[in-house]
Amino acid sequence: MGKPAVFLDRDGVLNVEAGYIHQLEDLHLIPGVAKSLRQLNDQGIFCCLVSNQSGPARGYYPDSHVQALHQRLCRLLAQEAGAKLDALYYCPYLSPPEGGLDPAYTRWSTWRKPNTGMLVAAAWEHDLDLRHSFMVGDKATDVDMAHNAGCVGILVQTGFGDRVLVGDYQHHTKPDYIAKDLAVAVEWILQQL
Repeated sequence: MGKPAVFLDRDGVLNVEAGYIHQLEDLHLIPGVAKSLRQLNDQGIFCCLVSNQSGPARGYYPDSHVQALHQRLCRLLAQEAGAKLDALYYCPYLSPPEGGLDPAYTRWSTWRKPNTGMLVAAAWEHDLDLRHSFMVGDKATDVDMAHNAGCVGILVQTGFGDRVLVGDYQHHTKPDYIAKDLAVAVEWILQQL
């Protein structure tokens, strides 16, 4: 029996939604997220980033830039609250119809949300129990991925969350829980566990 995990989308959940982030210094934490993540860390709950990052496929920047953004994210989390992510997964791939241009990253991928590839890989590599895990995101595709993998899907109203709820972004979805932000989501998760 694996352990439960909290999977976290990046943009609009951990850092301020700013579209494609071309400059490292433009990645800023949403206020309070480091403290919330630290609460999960302190309870020994496995915390894992799962993020679609199609910038490389679109030809906006190299894959190394995504990795540099993640290093900055981890540094900010540590500096602000001594918080950490136990693992980071992201999908740099994009299919041609969706706008993939760079041949190295243009393909269909089981890792692209709402597909479950990132969650399955994380579960396999870190002995996680997806049926007792949570996915926190700000998009319909985050909630859909959670449900596709048997996880609890939580929609936060930071990032695109508000627009998803009113039907102005992506498509309607049925989250298991709607939270104002990560702090409220974490409170609820800790009650469930």
